[in-house]
Amino acid sequence: MRIAVSGADSSGRTSTVTALSYYTGMPRALAPPIHRTLSETLPGTPLADVTPAQFLQLTLRRHTARAVQEALLGDHFVSDGSSLQEWLHAAARVMYGMNPAAKRGQAARTPDEMIFFARVVEQYGQAVKAHVETTYDAYVHVPSAPPAEPYQATMDQLLLATLDDLHIPHHVAEGPLTTRLKSIADHYALRPVMTAEEAIERSHETPHPKRVPTPA
Repeated sequence: MRIAVSGADSSGRTSTVTALSYYTGMPRALAPPIHRTLSETLPGTPLADVTPAQFLQLTLRRHTARAVQEALLGDHFVSDGSSLQEWLHAAARVMYGMNPAAKRGQAARTPDEMIFFARVVEQYGQAVKAHVETTYDAYVHVPSAPPAEPYQATMDQLLLATLDDLHIPHHVAEGPLTTRLKSIADHYALRPVMTAEEAIERSHETPHPKRVPTPA
């Protein structure tokens, strides 16, 4: 079974994936964090200052890195996120601006620049949806903890609506990590190979994933 686990950076998605991998024995696919991709691609540029064109490059690099890792694992893995998230991060910037968390002082972008960005993001979304539809058998979503930023809540809603449109089975996992693990395993009939507590303990000892090469 190929399972993707989504959620905002602060939701506990990565800890859920890592512990779930130990709990079920499924190999895990980990895409590089956005800030690592940013530092390697645009050294010295804060994410808040990235232009629409630069953001599209970042989404392409992360999608490529993720697709390579998942392809190497075959038909049985749990993935930290999915390329839907890359598209949703871009879609949130179409709706809320290039720095969606900013309350004020955001760098201005010309209307023409954002209109073109929106058109590219819409087309990118079509390609990503087609990829996701054939890549995953099931999906787990770890919702943002309240009070979530408005753009994070919008991304959560759009993600679940997209999964419904694509007819991809999905399960919302909430609560403490132990509860999440047992809930996911029960929902998808995954047989644990150790206790949830042991899986969580091992996940805390897991080093950060190595860099996944992306095209220059």
